[in-house]
Amino acid sequence: MRVISGSAKGRRLTPLEGDDVRPTTDRVKEAIFSIVQFHIEGRSFLDLFSGSGQMGIEALSRGAAKAVFVDRSRRSVDIIKKNISTAGVEVGAEVVNSDSLSYLKISREQFDLAFLDPPYSTGLLQEALPLTVKIMKKTGFIICESPINEELPKKIDEFTLDRNYRYGKIKISIYCIKDGC
Repeated sequence: MRVISGSAKGRRLTPLEGDDVRPTTDRVKEAIFSIVQFHIEGRSFLDLFSGSGQMGIEALSRGAAKAVFVDRSRRSVDIIKKNISTAGVEVGAEVVNSDSLSYLKISREQFDLAFLDPPYSTGLLQEALPLTVKIMKKTGFIICESPINEELPKKIDEFTLDRNYRYGKIKISIYCIKDGC
C-alpha cells in the first residue's frame, strides 16, 4: 500500500492486519482519484470508516486543504496517525476516534469530498449516505465503495447517483448534485 501521487508519492503506508480488514486496492484508489482529480486541490475530504487512512492521505498528498479521518477502532486510529506522519501530511489532517454514524450526526463541518467504505453487507453504507449528504457542500461529491451486487439508492435528498464504476467485485458509486457534477 503506497501513496500514488502528489507530495507524498511513493511513500509506503502501514496496512491494517486481520481478516476483518479490506483495504482499497491501489488500482481502485488510482481510479477514484482520477475521477475526482480536478476537485481535490484546496478542498476538504472526509475519509469515513478510514481503516489505515490511505484515502485521506492520498487526498492530502494531492493538495486537499483538510482531511478528516473517522474510525471507531483504536487500532485503526493508531495506524492512521502513524501513516499521516510517514507520509508527512500532518498539516490539515484531523483524526477522530468515533463511530462513523455518530460522527455524521454531530458534525458541523461541510465537506467537498467524502469517501465511504464501510464493512461490506452490513447496511452501514445505506445508513451513512443520508447522514453524509447533510454535511456536504452543494458542489460536493460522495464516493462509495461497495460490493458489485449491493444496491444503493439512486437519489438521497438533492444528491443523485451520477455514475457507477466496476473493478472486479468492487463497485465505486459517485453521488453529486446534478448541476455540480
